[in-house]
Amino acid sequence: MYLWQLKYMKTKDIENIELKFLDLDDYQELKTTMISAYTNMPDSYWKEHHIKSLIHKFPEGQVVIKINGQLAGCALSIIVNYDDFKENHTYVDITGNYSFNTHTNDGDVLYGVDVFIKPEFRGLRLGRRLYDYRKEVCEKLNLKGIAFGGRMPNYSKYSENISPKEYIEKVKRKEINDPVLNFQISNDFHPTRVMNGYLEGDRDSGDFAILMEWDNIYYKKPSKKAATKKKNVRLGLIQWQMRPYKDLDELLNQAEYFIDAVAGYRSDFVLFPEFFNAPLMAKDNHLSTPDAIRELAKHTAAIVQKFSEFSISYNINIISGSMPEMKDGRLYNVGYLCRRDGSVDRYEKLHVTPDEAKVWGMQGGSQIKAFDTDCGKIGVLICYDSEFPELSRLLADEGMDILFVPFLTDTQNGYSRVRHCSQARAIENECYVAIAGSVGNLPNVENMDIQFAQSMVFTPCDFSFPTNGIKAEATPNTEMILIADVDIDLLRELNQFGAVKNLRDRRKDLFELRKK
Repeated sequence: MYLWQLKYMKTKDIENIELKFLDLDDYQELKTTMISAYTNMPDSYWKEHHIKSLIHKFPEGQVVIKINGQLAGCALSIIVNYDDFKENHTYVDITGNYSFNTHTNDGDVLYGVDVFIKPEFRGLRLGRRLYDYRKEVCEKLNLKGIAFGGRMPNYSKYSENISPKEYIEKVKRKEINDPVLNFQISNDFHPTRVMNGYLEGDRDSGDFAILMEWDNIYYKKPSKKAATKKKNVRLGLIQWQMRPYKDLDELLNQAEYFIDAVAGYRSDFVLFPEFFNAPLMAKDNHLSTPDAIRELAKHTAAIVQKFSEFSISYNINIISGSMPEMKDGRLYNVGYLCRRDGSVDRYEKLHVTPDEAKVWGMQGGSQIKAFDTDCGKIGVLICYDSEFPELSRLLADEGMDILFVPFLTDTQNGYSRVRHCSQARAIENECYVAIAGSVGNLPNVENMDIQFAQSMVFTPCDFSFPTNGIKAEATPNTEMILIADVDIDLLRELNQFGAVKNLRDRRKDLFELRKK
């Protein structure tokens, strides 16, 4: 028989495990449990008036775990205004000299006062249940996170040779075993600083403690505005059929038809393809190709104005794909984000294709940034830009949740580049990527003869997402709309708890990426 089988309760003997609010009737059992848990700290137990005060001030923060009706563990917590305390605070400071008058329901951080497990019940991961409960309370009350001073019970063995900072690093690298610190790190808490003299009498920790923190990824800063940022976002993609239009009004009528259709499904965004207005070049086919595209650019301002009106009247954020635009005598490939609040932002294609440069004399832009919307931060990369991973990574560093890629490709080869690179962007940046292109033929427009497209919405590849990383896909080479819902909160969970953490695991000690 193994030692642990003698020392700890066997799982087969467990009939019932309950997580309950702490009641004052539990006090005598709690006192016994605490004394047995802190054998190295004599007389370290909470007095009855302490427990009574905690229950009165914050009943939801005081919980116990009972096994077969016997108290097995306990977690005590308060809510504090974190900014009121110095970084190097003590246990006495944070508890108000054990009066808990530091607790306030209007605070922003859940502070862990104590967690302990009765020795015979250790090894059952009861501490994890208590920590998980604290996280649920934190999310429910919309607090920024959890903090507490963590002990280092094995540090006294090494204090003569290494500093507390070195000790923490060795524990993280598994060179030293510290059961308390290891447990906290495994539960997604991260050490932020070493505090001296935190808990009086903690000789095992060398009078040091580690300030441990957990960030609530669902925290929403209180706003006085009636509108809130949406968690579930509906995307509408237009797989646009290239067809002749007699004038700008006819093209805008077609665009409005699609906007109306997508808005009818209460979509939050509608995405048009790159150069969706190219059919208007047909009337200038008698001109040289560079002159024809410059004539097309004269329509851009009018289209943006009309799209801005549509975004307001249909209550939808419109991403205009892209259009040619003249600026300071130079030709650019640009698009506009027309928000439903009436504001407008401009984005540019940074990498023009060899064909765009050679045939049209088009210039690459110089501006890249993420845009704030009522549905989170978004980025837009036009077609060829999606094949350069640095751009999306810069946008991810700015907090991008959704990347939109309007594109125009004539061959399956070109389409495959955009498709596969866009899917890679979703994985490496832990974001959603929506791509939309044009289909059909334009026999009377030079350099725009034929198009191939299959619009899609890509996701990261992890357990909360489709196994193939594709949320939705259109029928290839067919005019249609594609509607898909994406959950922004899933991205937060992926960033913190994913099987892999592509953003967090970057070796920033070896390389960096920054704008010039």
